[in-house]
Amino acid sequence: MKITVANRAGFCFGVERALDITFDLADKADKGVFTYGPLIHNPQVVGELKRRGIDTITDLHSDKISTLIIRTHGVSPNVNHETKKMGYNVIDATCPFVKKAQHYTEILKDEGYQVLIIGDREHPEVQGLIGFAGDNVIVVNKHDTIPPLKKKVGIIAQTTQTLETFRNIVLQVINTARELKIYNTICDSTAQRVKETRNLATNVDLMIVVGGKNSANTNQLAKLSKEVCAKVYHIETANEINKDWLLDVDQIGITGGASTPQWIIDEVVTKIKEISQEVM
Repeated sequence: MKITVANRAGFCFGVERALDITFDLADKADKGVFTYGPLIHNPQVVGELKRRGIDTITDLHSDKISTLIIRTHGVSPNVNHETKKMGYNVIDATCPFVKKAQHYTEILKDEGYQVLIIGDREHPEVQGLIGFAGDNVIVVNKHDTIPPLKKKVGIIAQTTQTLETFRNIVLQVINTARELKIYNTICDSTAQRVKETRNLATNVDLMIVVGGKNSANTNQLAKLSKEVCAKVYHIETANEINKDWLLDVDQIGITGGASTPQWIIDEVVTKIKEISQEVM
């Protein structure tokens, strides 16, 4: 039985940077340090942060807060304004790629474009981008019908979108907009991870995708894998692995979302090796 772990499985640059910032604070800070929403979409990491004294909070007016860490997904200008008004010590752990998307969104709004965001409206990154986009903002995802647009349209994307979805929606908008300005704000790491996952899943009997069930990019990897591999399982930890999955399997592929720590991926590999000794 051969196990292949994708080269890009696990933390991306933005997540690793945010965790370095936050764990450093956990070692130095006193009480009153919180992240605004989960720092990343991985329950195990969020649990470890809580164990080390940094909990999650969503109420900006809580009297418990002394230091507030902005999550990797970023926040809207209104949230930034409110935190300044409250006088908190704010540590911005927003992913630099998300920062760039926010910047381009604001440019499009200021130049008079109707901003169209390609992404999941309920995702915290998109919620933050909406705040930079102005009143006429439109959010569309892969299967959404694009509503009537104004003459000037500016397009940006949630950083974890696929190039395929981005391309397809842009081509639809070209047919209706008279003036179109596009910023490709998809993270390079995301694009490479998607490509690598597709290639790996195509060549294995079983594909295991490791990461938070609430992680958009991990769910995307699982869905993509199912398009090319008959047996795909999305798990958060090694404890979820069922030994029946490994029956009649010669090639196993493993990948992880951008918020999945290496230690969890390592535990999955170890568990598979242990089970493989039982079923062989």
